Amino acid sequence: MSGIELARAYWDDVVRPILDRKLPGVPRAAGRLGTGSDVLGLDDETSRDHDWGLRLTLLVPADQVVEADRVLTASLPASFRGTPTAFPFTSDMTVRHRIEVMAPAQFVRSRTGLDLAGGENSALRITDWLSLTGQSVLEVTAGPVFEDTSGEITTLRDRLTWYPHDVWLHVLAADWTRIAQELPFVGRTGQRGDDLGSRLIAARLVTALVRLGFLLERRWPPYPKWAGTLFARLPVAPSAGGPLAGALAAPTWQEREAALHAACEVLHERQRAVGLPALDGAACEPFYDRPFTGLRDVAGVLRAAVTDPEVRALAHRGGVEQWVDDVGTLTDAEMRRRLAAS
Repeated sequence: MSGIELARAYWDDVVRPILDRKLPGVPRAAGRLGTGSDVLGLDDETSRDHDWGLRLTLLVPADQVVEADRVLTASLPASFRGTPTAFPFTSDMTVRHRIEVMAPAQFVRSRTGLDLAGGENSALRITDWLSLTGQSVLEVTAGPVFEDTSGEITTLRDRLTWYPHDVWLHVLAADWTRIAQELPFVGRTGQRGDDLGSRLIAARLVTALVRLGFLLERRWPPYPKWAGTLFARLPVAPSAGGPLAGALAAPTWQEREAALHAACEVLHERQRAVGLPALDGAACEPFYDRPFTGLRDVAGVLRAAVTDPEVRALAHRGGVEQWVDDVGTLTDAEMRRRLAAS
């Protein structure tokens, strides 16, 4: 049984009947949200060695959070289908039930750092969007919601479906800019006999190109552990996956550069196919008079299509996730918000 299947059965057979009896009429939503490979439907036998089990997110009005948690603590059975209802976490070794009880807006803030407690009146600023990581949004939007009597978490999830159009163009341009900055160095380092340096730069470029694939398909990218698995499910993956893998495996810098060249062209064509601004012709070109591959101004075409003056005025770095790779920072929602605002 997968984690999601177990969570649904736990809700249907145990948790929902308790709440029906003990807290009748209290608005609620329940689902398997937050952290864990099972939220993405990717759990397997290895996943069960820590932080896996009877997990749910229960969302109730803020003034009912403490009472709902108290009721569950007092009423849950010791186990369900042979699995304990109370167990320790790596981040909290207390043995207790692992039903996360919060108000809907509080839950969204805990994952994304965004304060949406005002509902539709809580407008998202451009810097709010730039503070997000794909993983933080997936922890709100990817898992299944089993019940939502008030509709509040469904509405909040809908608001995080995707970037506003001009912000989308901006973050796409930021990744193309990063690719343009380093693409010629794969060949330059290789020409100098620095094969390790060439491979390091190629790996950085593959990271940016994979993220670009998610962005082009309007899909939030997960953190690196699952990026390859979910990239393989994207519509662009059958054409882009081979060149990207080839760039990492290539034994010579010439083959490495050729694979990256091919991946850039595939993603540029996908950009055109999904109706976004693209260059006439190819994405790549010779790097001045040197024998290396460079990138044409794909980013400039995207930025030229931006109409929002606030987005046009932004530095070309994109979202925090595109220029910070420190795990501690990317998992700290308040830190990300401060960085984006600065």
